[in-house]
Amino acid sequence: MVEKIRSNVKKIFSNGPKAKIVLGLVVAAGLVIIIFNMRKTVIVSIDGNEQTLTTFKGTVKGALHDNGIVLGPKDKIQPSLDQAVKNKIKINIKKAVDVEVGVDGKELKIQTAEGNVNEMLSAEGIKLQEFDKISPAVNTQITAGMKIEVTRVESKVVKESQQLDFSTIVNNDDNLDRSVVKTIQEGAPGEKEVTYKVIVENGKEVSRKAVAERVVKDPQNKVVVKGTMNTLALSRGDSISYKKKMSVVATAYTGNGTTATGNIPKRNSSGTSTIAVDPRVIPLGTKVYIPGYGFAIAHDTGGAIKNNRVDLYMNSNSDANSWGVRNVDVYIIAYPGQG
Repeated sequence: MVEKIRSNVKKIFSNGPKAKIVLGLVVAAGLVIIIFNMRKTVIVSIDGNEQTLTTFKGTVKGALHDNGIVLGPKDKIQPSLDQAVKNKIKINIKKAVDVEVGVDGKELKIQTAEGNVNEMLSAEGIKLQEFDKISPAVNTQITAGMKIEVTRVESKVVKESQQLDFSTIVNNDDNLDRSVVKTIQEGAPGEKEVTYKVIVENGKEVSRKAVAERVVKDPQNKVVVKGTMNTLALSRGDSISYKKKMSVVATAYTGNGTTATGNIPKRNSSGTSTIAVDPRVIPLGTKVYIPGYGFAIAHDTGGAIKNNRVDLYMNSNSDANSWGVRNVDVYIIAYPGQG
């Protein structure tokens, strides 16, 4: 441009002294115009704090250097450093701050100028899985000195085989003495498969919940027979087994004829005698033992024999009177049909 002005002036003026003076003034004026056009005003905002600066440089990088503004490696700037500077351009700078991130068993010290936790983790290449926990939340704005914890959470399905315990079934047998216990069938454990949903945080299991169960093998129950018959020691050293013990009022009777069951009553102190009973309490045909009287069979009934009352047959009136009325125990040895 200066050369063009110089050429035009030469056409108007000769090479005399006046021409040289005019030419110098014109050149000087042109340089002032050029320098003025090169000077630009820029507005720089650093973390929201604005300042107005001037520069003669053509790029953002040059403008910042002119004004002594130094960027850190993690600072963010908009527009880019190689962007051409226009007059009154606005340059936004966000300075990086120090934060700490606990992740995967490590404590990382990081400088970041990202806006929130999620953006910072992404920028640092820290990938989050579906169930991971982040504290504070991912949309929390980054502040200087912030501490961020990433808890790795894994949800997995685990299947385990477990033993199924067998039960013991006890069947009572009143034909066996109560001291007798017989094993009819041995027990055997079964097996089941249990499916758990397991939550693991940072490699440590924190919860386990059963979500399904399947029997692989049924257990075999143990079957035991237990005697329920009681034993009574007799005076002569023998013993008898009985099914039930009853407290009754016992009277005595004698007479001829047959009993209610069509049998001839008898009294046999060394064998089996006849007694009268209330069939609702002691069924006819029941074999019993009465201390002081002996073995007997309920073969008879009587109009006065009601509830817990029995009548013992005697061979004579004197024996009946001698017995009188007594409170005795009746031991049920066998019910009808049991021998």
